[in-house]
Amino acid sequence: MPDTAIDPIYDYDPAFIADILKSVKSIAMVGASADKTKFSYGVLRVLHETGFEMLPVNSNPKVTEIRGIKVYHSLEEIDRPVDMVEVFRPKEELLGFAEKAIAIGAKVLWGQIGVYDDRAAKLAEDAGLKVVMNRCPKIELFRPFWKPKLDLTI
Repeated sequence: MPDTAIDPIYDYDPAFIADILKSVKSIAMVGASADKTKFSYGVLRVLHETGFEMLPVNSNPKVTEIRGIKVYHSLEEIDRPVDMVEVFRPKEELLGFAEKAIAIGAKVLWGQIGVYDDRAAKLAEDAGLKVVMNRCPKIELFRPFWKPKLDLTI
């Protein structure tokens, strides 16, 4: 029998999302891809061109850079502060990445569209992180509440 469950809708206050996007400077993107046809590549491109410091994380040792940006092979390998961990991996992996985000001192855990786990959210929130799940920061940047940086050319 086919799975007919749909992704839950997480209703975030627009001010909450805007505050995150205004305060975040560095984003570790777990599951970043060097393949220009992949959605994660496009999201990384737009966030980078919008002014965020992107820290791509890809476990493939053959991938050493994406768009000229150094690739890290794990969150633990990142050698600088990380404001936000954005997860482009299956939702079943979010809990593990929540634990890693806490361990590296991130301020935000963000699950990409289709990436959500209430246990991961509770763990991260209990550790003081802000959490957004089942959303795309690239899409959120262009919602009506977001004004800064829209004059940049992409």
